[in-house]
Amino acid sequence: MNVRLMFSIRVEPLFTTRPYIHPLIHKSAPIGAFFVSYNAPRYTANIMVSESSSVPALEIIGLKKTYAGTKKKPGTEALKGVSLTVPQGEFFAFLGPNGAGKTSLISIVSGLATKNEGQVQIHGISIDEHPDHAKAFIGLVPQELNFNIFEKVIDIVLDQAGYYGITRAEALPHAEQVLKDLSLWEKRNDMAQHLSGGMKRRLLIARALVHKPRVLLLDEPTAGVDVELRRGMWDFLRELNAAGTTIILTTHYLEEAEQLCRRVAIINQGEIVKEGSVKGLLSSLNTATLLVDTKDPLKLADMELLRGYPITKMDDTTLEVKLEHKQSANDAFRKISSIGIEIMNVRNTGSRLEEVFVNLTEKK
Repeated sequence: MNVRLMFSIRVEPLFTTRPYIHPLIHKSAPIGAFFVSYNAPRYTANIMVSESSSVPALEIIGLKKTYAGTKKKPGTEALKGVSLTVPQGEFFAFLGPNGAGKTSLISIVSGLATKNEGQVQIHGISIDEHPDHAKAFIGLVPQELNFNIFEKVIDIVLDQAGYYGITRAEALPHAEQVLKDLSLWEKRNDMAQHLSGGMKRRLLIARALVHKPRVLLLDEPTAGVDVELRRGMWDFLRELNAAGTTIILTTHYLEEAEQLCRRVAIINQGEIVKEGSVKGLLSSLNTATLLVDTKDPLKLADMELLRGYPITKMDDTTLEVKLEHKQSANDAFRKISSIGIEIMNVRNTGSRLEEVFVNLTEKK
């Protein structure tokens, strides 16, 4: 059976669009699709939108961006033909050094910057052909704070809903839930200027989620946030992703990408130099380094017995174990235990994804 669902979308002056759902049966549309009808004062547009999970949340083809130069300084080529596909429900990260093109890419996808060449589709909707509808799928958390600090927290969130045609009364229940999830509800009547830096970052997230977007874009979401609050934000984003929201972030914190994301793209000098699963990228490392904490101080005789193994002493109670690609750590651990050294803890030296990142970006 073929079904077409008709959505009538109200467009108000100064506001972008949001679907007001009124399903109607139509014989000609395929199952898993709905038909969107815009009815605005001066135009009507109809768009077929696929609900199939096979349609990517984000598809980028040959994206190029060059910022204009001057007579003395040539233009900057920020993106050099980037192509990328992000499936629905993915937790995805763009990694790259400063000036690599991460923010330019996010800005183009969210409609804040124009592109020179290429195509961008969000849930199958072209940002060129139907920019308003494409942007309705997106919630954006920018790198810089860009709200009015003299407004109340609740007003900042509810006013944002108005840009999507959602009344304050309609938006309030969801706004309340989001602010509670982000530990901001008790601050709802405070002026934004009185919030801490971490709270202001969380307010940006709350504002981006008020219209229930399917894709959340975060540009350096935990910049300036202390460790405890960062971990709390990680938990919130994990829950949001588990509920079906596609999350795409840029970050300088390699640990953040390693902990949160299933797939990453490393971008450098406007080009994607590597893209794939976090697990796959980590497996490309030629070596792995582990730190072993011991219960008792190490003796000189202990190190003599460990000679011939890839084990070195870091301090009185720490050993470093270096392993070649796909080499098991069991032999080294068995040897350590066999000479009477009790292992208390084993840990990585740091973010292994950082090692992949450095290896790839230093080649350019």
